[in-house]
Amino acid sequence: MADSARAKNDNSIMESPHVSPLSGREKPQQSPGSRSRYQVSAPGHSFRKVTLTKPTFCHNCSDFIWGLIGFICEVCNFMCHEKCLKTVRTVCSCMAPTLVRVPVAHCFGPAGQKKRFCCVCRKHLEGNTAVRCEVCELHAHYDCATFSCGDCRLCHQDGSQDFDTFPHHWREGNIPSGARCEVCRRTCSSSDVLAGMRCQWCGITTHAACYLIVPPECGLGRLRNMLLHPACVRICSRNFSKMHCYRISESYQNELGKLVISNIHYPSPPPTQRKQVLKVFDGEDAVKRSHFRLVSIPRITKNVEVVESALRAFYIPDDPLEYELQDNGQQALVDDDVLNSNDTTDNKAIFKENVPEAWLLRAKPQETEVLKIYADWLKVIVAYISISKNSTVDSVIKEVLTQLGKQVQFTDDVCSFFLHIPVQRQVLTDHELLLDKLQEIRKISLRQMNQTRFYIVESRNRVVQVNLLLEGLPVQLSKEEYADLLQEHLAIKSHLVTITHVYGNQGAVVLQISCFSEAERIYMLAKDTSVSNQQLTSLVLPEIMHNKLPKGNSPLLVFVNPKSGELKGRELLYGFRKLLNPHQVFDMTNGGPLSGLHTFREVPRFRVLVCGGDGTVGWVLGVLEAIRHKLVCPEPPIGIVPLGTGNDLARILRWGAGYSGEDHHHILVSVDEAEEVQIDRWTILLDAQEITDDGKENGFLEPPKIVQMNNYFGLGIDAEVSLDFHHARQEEPGKFNSRFHNKGVYLKAGLQKLSHTRNLHKDIKLQVDKQDIELPSIEGLIFLNIPSWGSGADLWGSEGDSRYGKPRIDDGMLEVVGVTGVVHMGQVQSGMRSGIRLAQGNYVRITVTKPIPVQVDGEPWIQAPGHIIISAAGPKVRMLRKSKHKQKKQSASLKEGRSESPSSSDGGH
Repeated sequence: MADSARAKNDNSIMESPHVSPLSGREKPQQSPGSRSRYQVSAPGHSFRKVTLTKPTFCHNCSDFIWGLIGFICEVCNFMCHEKCLKTVRTVCSCMAPTLVRVPVAHCFGPAGQKKRFCCVCRKHLEGNTAVRCEVCELHAHYDCATFSCGDCRLCHQDGSQDFDTFPHHWREGNIPSGARCEVCRRTCSSSDVLAGMRCQWCGITTHAACYLIVPPECGLGRLRNMLLHPACVRICSRNFSKMHCYRISESYQNELGKLVISNIHYPSPPPTQRKQVLKVFDGEDAVKRSHFRLVSIPRITKNVEVVESALRAFYIPDDPLEYELQDNGQQALVDDDVLNSNDTTDNKAIFKENVPEAWLLRAKPQETEVLKIYADWLKVIVAYISISKNSTVDSVIKEVLTQLGKQVQFTDDVCSFFLHIPVQRQVLTDHELLLDKLQEIRKISLRQMNQTRFYIVESRNRVVQVNLLLEGLPVQLSKEEYADLLQEHLAIKSHLVTITHVYGNQGAVVLQISCFSEAERIYMLAKDTSVSNQQLTSLVLPEIMHNKLPKGNSPLLVFVNPKSGELKGRELLYGFRKLLNPHQVFDMTNGGPLSGLHTFREVPRFRVLVCGGDGTVGWVLGVLEAIRHKLVCPEPPIGIVPLGTGNDLARILRWGAGYSGEDHHHILVSVDEAEEVQIDRWTILLDAQEITDDGKENGFLEPPKIVQMNNYFGLGIDAEVSLDFHHARQEEPGKFNSRFHNKGVYLKAGLQKLSHTRNLHKDIKLQVDKQDIELPSIEGLIFLNIPSWGSGADLWGSEGDSRYGKPRIDDGMLEVVGVTGVVHMGQVQSGMRSGIRLAQGNYVRITVTKPIPVQVDGEPWIQAPGHIIISAAGPKVRMLRKSKHKQKKQSASLKEGRSESPSSSDGGH
């Protein structure tokens, strides 16, 4: 539950505990079946005494329930001791939506493998029927996700909401083991039940009975200096789902779609002698989608009791006397009807065979209703207005202003009336009839009505500004040429669309669109459009208001390759979205690094974290080099989470040989405490020309090619083995998701070259710092920028040599090493031997007389004859090196097998 769900901050809820989230009936009468014998302070629960037949734990205090008696809520399955009934503060799942002032939809995707509990029915998640929100710590069964409270984290402003204060965002349960309460310092976590509360921003944890004591304002915790504050992010999100706004890959939605198909048509349990099972729909939308709830009822029961059971199944806390059940013929049963009774003379229970299997739950039409209206976004002030059939929006606005008086600074000529649903927002016109609008929403879905809000908001001339990034266009075109291309393929409206940024090297443009419908049209059309046989990519980008960034704040820009590291990249992507603002976490498979760097272009100071292999790091560095002149911070320091096979750059920066499941919070703390170092970067010019036997040039074979090198550049046997591995991965990419398997394929490719002889020294000529280097009999030539090659091997060696200086990553020098073959490479890998030292310098010229395999940072190809020139590439790159103290501390914690929770580090204070 969000902080907005605090009962003490919303007195209206406590005054009218039985009203629906947005509209209620005056003095509703509670049906006899809905009265609870055991009253609690938290609203919504309907407790009954049960006899326990297996070990059970209390959801309030998480202690074991001794004895045979417990108390369970018939709606949400909340279980507790008798002594805990008076201290229950957790509201029932049916009442949770009523305590959220601004509903925010969740972004559901397939759940992970860890043990979790459903936040709706509170039961353990088992099998593959679970989903989780990609932004917050909400887990649920697929069937329960529809009824989850729309209280996801609010991670940005959308042009109409301003943050006065930033409250905690509380979520119940699924907190790390060993977490302690911020108030009483006792353990508040549980692996047996859904218990404890945790703030989704700062990470502090408390008991459910203690969290109301915590000061309401959130300090964002230990990660506050690297977190992108929601008040600094603006995005016009109307017409776009949260999945679009957070750039969450559609592949997750496809996986969830498979889960939907496998679970939507679950079989109905057979009726028993005393009970029967009914299908109940909550509206026309549910009938179209075939989304129903199964309600088990006695064979002899009154309709009002069936309605009450149906309302509980849909987690609707309203009075059952205000609803009715309709069959497929739209004929309603009256309250006094007895289901399955055929009016037999002997009054025996006889099953009525013609009773419809499917029922439609409807709200009875009302002459008048009480409408709950919030004054402005994120404000506590609430007005209750009685509306009738003739109540228009204009009359309601005037009545609200009169009722609120001086509590709001509005005037009736500058107010708008908003209808807000978790997935959309509508501005109601002045002459629209509100009662008809309510009945229309209820007809579509009672659940949707339960999470709908009405706001009266001051009208401002807000400028619509939607930013779209389009990638996949031809490279190196002018702004006018890109405009003509978009006009041809997307038919953009020039008076609504402006090209604000052009990235010619990447074939990308940024559009600023001043109309929501036009932005939505271009976004969807671009996804189905190809230009020059290249599929376009469209992304919705947020705007960072750099002037509002806190002083000293250095937000972290995170890039994750979810396909790397045995698919552990996906868990990193989820973990970092949850710990940080999802607007600062980017999926590399959905738009690459350009989207993130463009978003952070005006941030004066930020850091970058790349989660992937050496190829992913090189990709980010390459794009950064191409657009650094457009960034306010042109040289952000870069950290690494190694997810590749070799991870040589990550090794020399102390980030380890590979990611092995470290705690995500610990990784971010390590990045925050890392030290900055500089590393050389090199430009390789490959000028393919036909070379005659006497060394003379005889025309160009192909255009010159320029690549950037960070780690090493190899020619010969080393590149040939990499090329064989590359071809094997292209043939069966699905098998190459394990670091162990990848190394096995490398080994196999190397063994196949044992009898191979290339005589590389006869095919190339080497010149270092304008001096010719005589080559011995070698099969491979390697140029090193870092002291790690081939998954951590020291190819240069550690022995002292008066001819050369000690290699460093920032000395502006390359080390030139030769290998005699596959056996020599294997000896280097095992540490038995080092390579043949040939030279050290900062300018290299190579003449190649025959086609030869080459590789740059693990990316291989066949290079045609010609010249290869290696020289320094501008300024050095700033990297983040993990501190030695943090490395030792983490190694010790891994040996002990402990995982520290975020709340134990700083607690947000």
